Amino acid sequence: MKFIIAAGIILGSFTNCANGPVGGFLFTGTTFPGEFNTLNNVSPTKKAEGCTRSVLGLITWGDSGAGQIALENGITKIATIDHSTMSVLTLVYRDYCTIVAGE
Repeated sequence: MKFIIAAGIILGSFTNCANGPVGGFLFTGTTFPGEFNTLNNVSPTKKAEGCTRSVLGLITWGDSGAGQIALENGITKIATIDHSTMSVLTLVYRDYCTIVAGE
């Protein structure tokens, strides 16, 4: 039993790096800034989100690419790109989302 707990803690410390700036072993829910238009000439009138999800570290699906999210939602000028993450028990369920805002 001690081996299983130790292995879980060790695996959790290595796999949580893709979950954003901070991560918890039991639950993580964070939103953090990404990039913004430095010219500041685009208003964030439209907002869209795309996520990549993973179950048990075995199955992953989704698209969290900013360009694809903008294209699918008719955003031609990007004002900001932000990110959010959520995980339950580190490896059981994880998602990484990209939030694109623009015109």
